[in-house]
Amino acid sequence: MIESSLIILVGLVFLILLMLMYAVTRYKRCPSDKILVIYGKTGQGSAKCLAGGAAFVWPVIQDYEYLDLTPISIDVDLKGALSKQNIRVSVPSRFTVAISNDVSIMTNAAERLLGKGRSEIADLSKDIIFGQLRLVVATMDIEEINSDRDKFLTNVTNNVGSELKKIGLTLINVNVTDIQDESGYIEALGKEAAAQAINEARVSVAERVREGSIGEAEAKRDQRIKVANAEAAAISGEAEAKQEERVRVAEANARSIEGENRSQISIAQSDSERREREAEVNNRAIATEKVEAAKALEIAYAAEVKSENARREMEQAKLEADVLVQAEIAKKKLEIEAEAQAEEIRRIAKGQADAIYVKKEAEARGMYQLLTKQAEGFDQIVKASRGSSRDAVLMMIADKLEGLVKTQVEAIKNIKIDKVTVWEGGNQNEGEGNSTSKFISGLYKSVPPMSDLFNMAGMDLPSYLGQARKDEVQTPLIPQQEVEDAEEEDDSTKEK
Repeated sequence: MIESSLIILVGLVFLILLMLMYAVTRYKRCPSDKILVIYGKTGQGSAKCLAGGAAFVWPVIQDYEYLDLTPISIDVDLKGALSKQNIRVSVPSRFTVAISNDVSIMTNAAERLLGKGRSEIADLSKDIIFGQLRLVVATMDIEEINSDRDKFLTNVTNNVGSELKKIGLTLINVNVTDIQDESGYIEALGKEAAAQAINEARVSVAERVREGSIGEAEAKRDQRIKVANAEAAAISGEAEAKQEERVRVAEANARSIEGENRSQISIAQSDSERREREAEVNNRAIATEKVEAAKALEIAYAAEVKSENARREMEQAKLEADVLVQAEIAKKKLEIEAEAQAEEIRRIAKGQADAIYVKKEAEARGMYQLLTKQAEGFDQIVKASRGSSRDAVLMMIADKLEGLVKTQVEAIKNIKIDKVTVWEGGNQNEGEGNSTSKFISGLYKSVPPMSDLFNMAGMDLPSYLGQARKDEVQTPLIPQQEVEDAEEEDDSTKEK
């Protein structure tokens, strides 16, 4: 009994240990690079998401999976996107996305991305990025996309990021590698900016050269002024020294006036030599001063000439740069406009040619159908005439006979003769009518007879339509009553 109780107790303990071990295995810890998604009966909507930490997953009523937070790099090679100016732009770029660990967005990721691999998530993100990137390009000009990259990246981040949040993703980074357009507009902008920078650099260099030349000329001018001042001070000092010397000599002469009379001749000779030497010294000093002044002026003039030459070269270079750049821009603009006009003319000509071809083809089909149906109808008429083409033609002419007769009648129906004056001499040969009767009969003969119509068609007039007289072949018959009326009118004219 005790042994059986021990066995039951051991079994219960073992069962409790198994349950504890199973409970421990159901306690799930979430790594820092993953999101723990607990789904089933959670009491928190469709799923319970944990970014870090741990949670107990109840067996049977709950289950779990992990969402990887590792970033995904996506290459987006957008080509031919229309900008705001209707210019096609290629924007190759690289986007870095990841599943968001934000509390409000993790639920979207759990609902839409749970169970999908990284490649499937990348494909889904690429479709969204392509659409939003085209939308951003369509709302901006080429200049904004090329120059204001911060604004472009901000618009891309806002549009793409808001759409990615709907499926639980967050946009980490956007890197636009290059922007190109099919028409070469961005390249032209770059050339224009480079030309402008070169022109500004040339202007700056010319200004520095001009400032250097001006500074050099000013320095030389100051040097000449200082040299001239020093020379003037030296000359003044020499004059003062000579004056003092003369005073001292005069004093000495006054003190030694007694001996002056005795040595007057020697003094006069000494004074003469002194004056000669002073004149020579003065002449040499003045000549040296003028030579140095001339040299200084020559150097100054040479510096001014050099400065003016540099300024002229600078102005010429600036003018050439402005004219050449503007001419190059105008030439490029004219080439682009000419290419656009030529392309427009080619497209218009191609459209007109296609329209003419379709029209002519339709007319040809219509003519072909008409001739085919006429041929089929004529074939039926020939079959109805037992294979005789002549009888078939007669049948067709008989069908048109009423119209032919009507045409003959219409030929003279509307002829209006208000008055006919006949001067009849009364002479006539036997067997011939008078002039009046000949006039009436000639009027009727002007109408083509039926026999002529049949002869032109290569057929004979049917006998039931009448026969031509042997003495007047192909002459239409005139009713006897009309001839008699014409003769009576002739007689009444003669009586008058």
